[in-house]
Amino acid sequence: MPSFRLIPREERFFDLFVEEAANVLDGARQLETMLRTYDNPDKSAKRIRETESKGDEISRNIGRRLESSFVTPFDREEIHALIGGLDDILDLIEQVADTFVLYNISSPTKTSVKQAALVVQCCEIVHEALTNLRGFKDLDKYLREVYRLEGDGDKIARQAIAGLFDDSVKTIEVLKWKDIYTLLEDTIDKCEDVAHIIERIVVKHA
Repeated sequence: MPSFRLIPREERFFDLFVEEAANVLDGARQLETMLRTYDNPDKSAKRIRETESKGDEISRNIGRRLESSFVTPFDREEIHALIGGLDDILDLIEQVADTFVLYNISSPTKTSVKQAALVVQCCEIVHEALTNLRGFKDLDKYLREVYRLEGDGDKIARQAIAGLFDDSVKTIEVLKWKDIYTLLEDTIDKCEDVAHIIERIVVKHA
């Protein structure tokens, strides 16, 4: 009688976390490219929506594997929190791209491009951290860097929003850009949230 595995290998979960993080990073890079070129924002936003849909499918795959697995690499609640946090990052990236289109933004500001670049940097580090999650060791350098970048993002967002309240800026433009700067900062904050989740996992299982 042929042998077969009733319990999926624990290692497959780690591969799926990396796959989802890579897809999030892809979405972040698409957003930065969209803002740097801004030659066809509708097409760029559509592509980001497709990337977000791919992320949803990866999350569902992890969820199905979780339901059928007796053994998981760490607590199920932590797995749900991790994939939920990654989903949230990509949802916000999609929301930023859609907002540029919905608000009919003629061209991105230097600040919004800088924020998008910070989102990419944070997503790169989250991806690296998850690539090295097996063994739950030597992840502090990645997490500290995300926290540092989040602090930089906070400063950039505060300065940009404060600069909007100038007599020469029309009220409608103030409202549009305040929303965009806030969404971009929320995206960076969500990367920090995922770093906190990874940190909790490491502390508990190292």
